[in-house]
Amino acid sequence: MNRFRLSVVLVLVLAVAPGVKAQAVKAQDARVGTTASATAGGADSGVVPGNRNPRYLIRRGDSFEVEFAYTPELNQTVVVQPDGYISLREVGTITAEGQTVPELERTIVAAYSRILHDAVVSISLKDFDRPHVIVGGQVAKPGQYELRSDITVSQALQLAGGFTEEAKHSQVILFRPVSKDMVEAKLIDVKKMMKSRNVNEDIHVQNGDTIFVPQNAISKIRRYLPSQSVGLAVNTLQY
Repeated sequence: MNRFRLSVVLVLVLAVAPGVKAQAVKAQDARVGTTASATAGGADSGVVPGNRNPRYLIRRGDSFEVEFAYTPELNQTVVVQPDGYISLREVGTITAEGQTVPELERTIVAAYSRILHDAVVSISLKDFDRPHVIVGGQVAKPGQYELRSDITVSQALQLAGGFTEEAKHSQVILFRPVSKDMVEAKLIDVKKMMKSRNVNEDIHVQNGDTIFVPQNAISKIRRYLPSQSVGLAVNTLQY
């Protein structure tokens, strides 16, 4: 009788095991998918999504030289109009705003395909919106700074003269445009990052980023405190 019961139990285990295994695999896949989504979205990755070295996008007001390798008589200087279009000799107007230089070169080749066969076009930017970062709030020298090299948030703060005494080091905000109509915000604890010396948390700045340093709590109430209490409050409150 005991052997019969044991056989029944073994049969049930063997029958259920594949289903349990499949559910475990599905659960594992779900966890991996969730982690991948969170990392891709930047929720748990600790970094702001985006290409570290994005290509420059043509903007309104930019000017550039368009040069044709085999038909130099078509060489011309072009300015992007307020509506984002450019006017090209012999072919009329085309959209230029929002394209990278290689993309616009291909667009121009396509536009001239009606009158030229296998045109070779190159673009040289002349006057354009130079890559920059804006640093504001509680820094010594707030303003717009040109990005001449690959720098991080902490380095951008140093360009702006560093924190003032009223800065809240633990809640620096990085605003990053992710589309024409959307801006992403990332809260950075610079105080913790510097204390731990973890450079991996020091996000690389991209063109168009804005870094804002808020005011700390003690500076907001300083004028309401007796002078002898200010020192005690500074030591008590965490920036």
